[in-house]
Amino acid sequence: GLAAVPREMLTENQRGAIQRGVDEYIAAEMTNADRPESYLNIGLIHVDRGQFDQAEAAYRAALDLQPAFTQAAVNLADLYRLQGRDGEGEQTLRQALARDSHHAAAHHALGLLLIRQRRVSEALTALAEAARLDGDNPRYGYVYAVALNGTGQGGLAIQALEAVLAKYPNDRDTLMALVAFQRDAGN
Repeated sequence: GLAAVPREMLTENQRGAIQRGVDEYIAAEMTNADRPESYLNIGLIHVDRGQFDQAEAAYRAALDLQPAFTQAAVNLADLYRLQGRDGEGEQTLRQALARDSHHAAAHHALGLLLIRQRRVSEALTALAEAARLDGDNPRYGYVYAVALNGTGQGGLAIQALEAVLAKYPNDRDTLMALVAFQRDAGN
C-alpha cells in the first residue's frame, strides 16, 4: 500500500494518514504487549520506517519477554546487518542458537553473515544446517548450493540443487542455478 511509497512522493495529508495508521497499528499491538510476537511486529514497522533505535528496542523487548523467541533474534541480527554491526549480529545469532539449535532461519542468517565476513568454511556449515533443518524452504538449499559452488565444490552444489528440485521441481532459482552449474561442469 501507500506505506511502501517513498515519503517525499506523498502529500502532507497522505503522510499524516499513514502515520495515524501506523500509530493505531502499534497501539493495537501494544494491547498485546505480553506477547513477544507483538514486539516483533512493532519492530518490523520501525525497520520499514528507518527507525532503527525503536526497532532494536522492540526486538529486545520481545527477547526480554521470551529469550527463546529465536525469530526476534534473527530480526535483531538483520537490523544489525543494516547498520553494519555484524559483530553484534553474530553474537545475537550464536546466543539464539545456543538456546534453540533447530532454528533453520537463525542458521541461515548466521551463514549469510559469515559469507559477508569471508569465513566460508564456517558459513558452509551454517548454511548446510539451515537446509537440513528446513527442507520445506527451497531458498535454504539453493543458497547452500550457490555457496558450495563458489568454493569450487560444483559436484556437491549440483547434488544440493537436485535435492531441492526433488521436492520443488518448479523452483525457478534452483532450476536456473542447476542449468548454470551443469553447463560449467561441461554437461
